[in-house]
Amino acid sequence: MTGRRIVRALLAGGLLLPTLVAAGCGVRPSGVITGRSAVSGPAQGVGVYLIGQGELALVLRPAKVAPPLADVLALLAAGPEENERRQGLTSEVPAGLDPVTVTSAPDQSDGLTVRTTTTARALSENAVDQIVCTVADAAAQTGQTKSFVPVTIVGPDGARSPRRCPIG
Repeated sequence: MTGRRIVRALLAGGLLLPTLVAAGCGVRPSGVITGRSAVSGPAQGVGVYLIGQGELALVLRPAKVAPPLADVLALLAAGPEENERRQGLTSEVPAGLDPVTVTSAPDQSDGLTVRTTTTARALSENAVDQIVCTVADAAAQTGQTKSFVPVTIVGPDGARSPRRCPIG
């Protein structure tokens, strides 16, 4: 009988030990974390950066050919489309941003300059990020720049400091 008690005690201890170890591993339960569905296949279209849940969100708009950079910014200034608004996407880029001109440095590394007829310094930080990411992404996709380069926004009130896309 004592042999059986020892075996039972060892078995009980063997089952109890993993339970105690697993309970003390430090992983805390969390709620379900949802995200957007992944893009499948090659991405075709023009990318504009909108605001979703307080963060930048890339949205692809259908396009057969890449439009000029100024036209991409005009799409951004037009704001979210109806289906994008239903998904909770917004924009802080003012509708009066258009017309703009976009120029790049000759060596493709010094960045891009966006010139607008509206004030540059009054733009919100989110609006600046939307413009910077949209134009830098479009330029990189069309081969006008090597990668996400700094963008300077210039308006009649002066220029903002060159800025890189925070998610690029």
